[in-house]
Amino acid sequence: MTEVHWALKLLTLLEVSFIVLIGAALLTVVIMYITDITQNTHTIRKNYPVIGRFRYFFEHLGEFFRQYFYANDREEFPFNRADRSWVYRAAKNIDSNIGFGSTLSLNEPGTLIFLNAAFPIMETDALLPSPVTLGPFCKTPYTTNSIFNISGMSYGAISSPAIKALSQGAAKAGCWLNTGEGGLSPYHIEGNCDLVFQIGTAKYGVRDFDGNLSDARLLDLAARPQIKMFEIKLSQGAKPGKGGILPAEKVSAEVALIRGIAEGQASISPNGHTDIRSVTDLLKMINRIRNVTGKPVGFKAVLGEKNWLVDLINEIRLLGIEAAPDFITLDSADGGSGAAPQPLMDHVGLSIKESLPWVAALLTEAGLKERIKIIVAGKLVTPHMVAWALASGADFVNSARGFMFALGCIQSLQCHKNTCPTGITTHNLKLQKGLDPANKAERVAAYQYNITKSVAMIAHSCGVAEPRQLKSEHIHIVNAHGFSVPLDEINPQPLIFKSQEHPIADNETRTKN
Repeated sequence: MTEVHWALKLLTLLEVSFIVLIGAALLTVVIMYITDITQNTHTIRKNYPVIGRFRYFFEHLGEFFRQYFYANDREEFPFNRADRSWVYRAAKNIDSNIGFGSTLSLNEPGTLIFLNAAFPIMETDALLPSPVTLGPFCKTPYTTNSIFNISGMSYGAISSPAIKALSQGAAKAGCWLNTGEGGLSPYHIEGNCDLVFQIGTAKYGVRDFDGNLSDARLLDLAARPQIKMFEIKLSQGAKPGKGGILPAEKVSAEVALIRGIAEGQASISPNGHTDIRSVTDLLKMINRIRNVTGKPVGFKAVLGEKNWLVDLINEIRLLGIEAAPDFITLDSADGGSGAAPQPLMDHVGLSIKESLPWVAALLTEAGLKERIKIIVAGKLVTPHMVAWALASGADFVNSARGFMFALGCIQSLQCHKNTCPTGITTHNLKLQKGLDPANKAERVAAYQYNITKSVAMIAHSCGVAEPRQLKSEHIHIVNAHGFSVPLDEINPQPLIFKSQEHPIADNETRTKN
């Protein structure tokens, strides 16, 4: 009987322990659920309580098991894990140091190597990025110190909480926010940041009832002090030669009202401006908008065939330096945050690595480099790529996807489906609830600050006082044999105007004097 008695006791104890264990597990899940849905820091955990925690768990385990089961840090596309991790850390303002060496193969062809100086600039002698003025012949020029800004992302393509966070974050960081081609929303204005108003092929936000450019609408926009510049979009990196694509499920009533289109119908912009069919038309449009608004005006394009830029410069020679665009925004042909057909995304247009040095050299030869500022975009989300762009002739760098990572993007590749799990590119209110604009604005500002700080660190290492002093001679690039060579040996040089006089440069000198 004694043995039976103890066996029954043990069985009872096991039963009670099992019930307690199950109860504790359920209680833990309930506590985790309540914690997740009430916090505003982690979007995935708020949108997917409890199960969202597994993402962070497996991400952490990946650090230990990657050598056995997972891809290398540098083998993921469009953005590899190493670059995304840097952006996440920068946005959260946490330690960006790493241990045990670089995961980058320094002998890989195309790798950039900055040439450190024997006597780097001391931190006490370091300078802030120097101010640059755009539109010297405008009634209202625009001057800014910011080297890193937020590229065009339309309201509609991204959500209202995302726009709010970007606007508030840009104001905190002192950088500009490009509206994208979808028009001006109240969420762009809410943060009171500097804005660049983009005019797409459909002319959303500046069109009359017939879809033509409206001077009255331009005047209304120019009266807003937040709008500093206007940008005519000829083409973009995700889809050169095709207009904006906003799927029908993302055209809400508010988006339709702002764009002046029908609710619930796909917003498909024309693949080109019907009133800009030549470089002459382009300059006429630039000067029309500049005369109406009094603010700097430029254009955005992906470079492919290059002769039209030579034609543009020759036209400026005839009209005078005042007729030149105030800036050119060069986009890269390796995609973007917008939806696009894969053939265009993969195979049309030149990469910014090829187009930027060529355009910078062309403007320099023509004597226009000081007159026309260069803004560049295209996967430039990390300090070394921003530093490369500045050294290669850019005056400013724009990023869309970098700031999407700062908002919490996990690269789920669902930007065009209205199912974005982080609430950034969806109008689904259940998914948007996890994106807290106030919290994400801090991350946007921190990312902008830390990338600027890191670019300055590279500049100081190279022996110059601030980022805008970086030049191509500060960089080597690894060739096919695994050895580094000066970047200037790789960059294409137009050599178009070398044997000619420079009437534009002479005209510019006379104007300044």
